[in-house]
Amino acid sequence: MREKNNIEFKREYTADIKKEVMAFANSSGGVIYVGRDDNGNNFPLSDMDETLTQITNSIRDSLLPDVTMFVKYDTDESGITITVREGTHKPYFLQEKGLKPSGVYVRQGASSVPASFEQIREMIKLSDGDKFETARSLNQDLTFREATGEFNRCGVSFGESQMQTLGIIGTDGLYTNLGLLLSDQCVHTIKFAVFNGTKKGEFRTRKEIEGSLFRQMRSAFDFLNLSNNLAAAVSGLDRMEQHDYPEIAVREAILNAIVHRDYSFSGSIIVNLYDDRIEFVSLGGLMPGLRAEDLFVGVSQPRNEKLANVFYRLKHIEA
Repeated sequence: MREKNNIEFKREYTADIKKEVMAFANSSGGVIYVGRDDNGNNFPLSDMDETLTQITNSIRDSLLPDVTMFVKYDTDESGITITVREGTHKPYFLQEKGLKPSGVYVRQGASSVPASFEQIREMIKLSDGDKFETARSLNQDLTFREATGEFNRCGVSFGESQMQTLGIIGTDGLYTNLGLLLSDQCVHTIKFAVFNGTKKGEFRTRKEIEGSLFRQMRSAFDFLNLSNNLAAAVSGLDRMEQHDYPEIAVREAILNAIVHRDYSFSGSIIVNLYDDRIEFVSLGGLMPGLRAEDLFVGVSQPRNEKLANVFYRLKHIEA
């Protein structure tokens, strides 16, 4: 035998064995022979039981999601044979590195090599489906300071059990893309542009809001309020004050842009302010099967059902 895409030789236990197991699980499976040199010749193990314990502990403690159900161990006088089947919940990754090329390995020829970001995204898509909010987040180092504050402000409990119920944490114990959107590390933004006049031309000011969607929601509404001029008119003895745009309409537009945009695209929500109007541009378009005419008879289909449920639970939107 020679090393190839589904065969690997190891003279003894090394920390890299877990990478080989991961690479086979992320690819088409394979076999690792421990106790053989690079040419396939037997190389007796000094302590087979100790070596087997080291291997099983390393694989169990270092790889996520749990890959042990796809790994089988056999021993004989020649060494240890590790048979790895292709996993069903790819990509498997090193817990200490996370879902990035340095933490995800695939098989390429007779070597195990880091996966590209494109390969990682494709594996997530094939395992978790096309829905962005339920797929595993590439970033697992998330914090929720803004989300905790928002839930507390609304009088709603926010702990690990609530995160699992809402879909912020998946059934595998990992953060989903919904968790990424609500976290302080959210990569999507809202961009504002205020123009002089009624056409795109001279900028009066520009602003970009980042962070948790909760932070973006409140900061966007505050910024628009500053630009929503208040005028007063006198009618008889009464003095009437009125904003350029009703606050309820501004609030509705911002919430719709945040809750219903397609986050599988990286572009920002765009808000353009002119002297005579405000434009809200949110990526996505109509959901499959819906026509523009359907909207006028009350047909509604949320793009991000779990995100909409979070905002509904906090009473920011209606059912």
